Amino acid sequence: MPQFEQIDTFVGQIFWLIVTFGVLYFLMAKVALPRLASILEERENRVSGDLEKAERLKQEAEEVLTDYQKAIADARASAVAALKESADEIAATSAKRQAEFDAQLSEKVQIAEDKINAARSEAMGHIKDVAKDVAAAATSKLLGTDVTDAKLSKAVDEALGEQN
Repeated sequence: MPQFEQIDTFVGQIFWLIVTFGVLYFLMAKVALPRLASILEERENRVSGDLEKAERLKQEAEEVLTDYQKAIADARASAVAALKESADEIAATSAKRQAEFDAQLSEKVQIAEDKINAARSEAMGHIKDVAKDVAAAATSKLLGTDVTDAKLSKAVDEALGEQN
């Protein structure tokens, strides 16, 4: 190996080491490192720009979310108010219809009661005649003889007088 050989080659090796180191140092200092520094600076600028953009978008998203939640709350409040208003209208309409139905029903009940009372009065008026006819038919069938109208009227009047 040449590095272990005699001193006369050692000086040449040191010279070329210094020359090579100087050239590499110059190339690294003037060419490669400035390029790397610009690339790193560009990346840092891009990353910081992206972070700022992300922060801005996050704030916009939070504002949109806040507006959305407010709109939802307003819509719910509006829906509740509309529902309450509709329920009140329905209740008022229902109460009005119920009152109308009650009035019609009361009128029909009154008419029916009047008809029943009229029929009862008419029936009570005819009960004396029916009682006389029944009594006449029963006595003629049982006794086999006809009873006079005056006797039948007197007997029916006595029977009806005892009931009242």
